[in-house]
Amino acid sequence: MITDIEDYFSVGCGRCERFSTPDCSTRLWPAGLMELRRICLESKLKETLKWAHPCYMHANRNIVIIGALRKDFRLSFFNAALLKDPDNLLEKQGPNTPYPDMIRFTGDDQVRQREPIIKSYLKEAMGYAETGRKPQKEHAELELPAELTEALEIDPQLAEAFAKLTPGRQKSYVINLKSAKKPETRISRIIKYRNKIFAGKGVAER
Repeated sequence: MITDIEDYFSVGCGRCERFSTPDCSTRLWPAGLMELRRICLESKLKETLKWAHPCYMHANRNIVIIGALRKDFRLSFFNAALLKDPDNLLEKQGPNTPYPDMIRFTGDDQVRQREPIIKSYLKEAMGYAETGRKPQKEHAELELPAELTEALEIDPQLAEAFAKLTPGRQKSYVINLKSAKKPETRISRIIKYRNKIFAGKGVAER
C-alpha cells in the first residue's frame, strides 16, 4: 500500500492489481477526488493517510475519508450517527452499515454542486470532535477493536465480508487483534488477514 498521500491522487491506493494503471478506480474520478480534497483542506481539516486513503482529522479525531470505486467515489464520515443530514444526502455503505455515513458521487461535477452542503456537514462533524461528543454505543455481543472498526468503516467490501462470517469466526479475529499491544500490530494483522476474511475463514483456518 502507498505511504505518500500524493500517490493516491496520481496512481491509486496500492491495494489491488489495478494500482498505477489507467484502470485504477482513482483514475476514473481525478477531478472529483481533487475537489473533495480541496474542500477538506479549505475546511481546515488535517490531511493524513490511513489505510492507503486520504483521511481528514480535526481535534485528534477522524472526520472523513475519501474513497473511489468503479461506479462511484465517496466521502465517508466517521461517527456519522451524530449528523443531522437535513439534505438527506447521506447513504449507507451497505446493508450491514448501521447508519447512513457517506455522500456518494457518480460524476466529478457533483462535488462542486454540493459543496455548500458538504462544508456544512464537515463543520457539524468538526464541532462534535471539538466537544468530544460521540454516538451512544448500542449493545453488541462483540466489541470490535478500534482499528478493526475503522478498517470496516472505510472499506465497504471488507465490512460485507466480515459481516458474512459466522459469529465464531468474527470472534477469532477480535480475540487475535486484542492480543496485540500496539495499534500498528493490530493494523498489520488486519491487512494480513484481509484475504482470509474474504474467503470466509477464521484466523486459524487454512
